[in-house]
Amino acid sequence: MYRIFIIEDDDKIGMILKSTMEKYGFEAARAVNFKDLLGEFTAHEPHLVLLDINLPYFDGFYWCRQIRTRSNVPILFISAREGEMDQVMAIENGGDDYLPKPIHLDLLLAKVKGALRRAYGEYAAATASSVSGGELDLYSLRLNLSRNELEWGGLRTELTKNERLLAEAFMKRPDEIVTREHLLEALWDDVQFVDDNTLTVNVTRLRKKLEEIGIMKAIETVRGQGYRLNGEALREARV
Repeated sequence: MYRIFIIEDDDKIGMILKSTMEKYGFEAARAVNFKDLLGEFTAHEPHLVLLDINLPYFDGFYWCRQIRTRSNVPILFISAREGEMDQVMAIENGGDDYLPKPIHLDLLLAKVKGALRRAYGEYAAATASSVSGGELDLYSLRLNLSRNELEWGGLRTELTKNERLLAEAFMKRPDEIVTREHLLEALWDDVQFVDDNTLTVNVTRLRKKLEEIGIMKAIETVRGQGYRLNGEALREARV
């Protein structure tokens, strides 16, 4: 049974979320100690987190960053904030998706199930079995699928789940245009509900991770079509 950790300080909304998750067969727990949410997260060991932004003491962005120091568990932000920048910040701080309030429970359930399938279910199993040894290697750039790590020239950087899925999609098709539609489908099941800007943010984050290990300008934007992993940039960096 998958465990869902609900970080929501509004009692009415928190109870609705908890009862909805339990109704559909999940084990759900609500946060209690908003001063030590990381401690509660560690104690519950959830498979997925539903996280509000406006919280006592520290906001959801802060707690998302703290959780990311411990885990790559899927994190879905739920917030009354509807601004585009709030959605961008949610992804930038390590979130996997964003749902504005008022919450449409059918959409929430679909996103929860989709995130769990990608992280632990048949999609995750298919991804792991598609590569021998759970690792991709392209011009000495190694992607470890089980540890969500990129390694290059002795340097390593840890990826979020979405960053790893993007890196895998690009490394399997070097020098080819990978359409935005293909990437959206690789990251999310219900692509009609995904803001296109969310994909842009995730690609930007992956570019920064590549730069951290010394690979510059590896992912090119192909206007109106998608993105391309520039194999020449990898070969030059290797030299």
